[in-house]
Amino acid sequence: MYELGLALGLVMVLEGALYALFPDGMKRMMATAIEQPNGMLRGAGLCLAVAGFGVVWLLKG
Repeated sequence: MYELGLALGLVMVLEGALYALFPDGMKRMMATAIEQPNGMLRGAGLCLAVAGFGVVWLLKG
């Protein structure tokens, strides 16, 4: 449970830093994401989830 909290905290730090450092870029990225078809977003999300799982698996192994 500790690792889950640590991972969520790290995600919040990274995402918060992106919004703080590049607010205009994040707005453009969100506008671009809205224009993408759902299938493309699902595919990208699945790829990132699998890659993230792989990184965690390698680091915890």
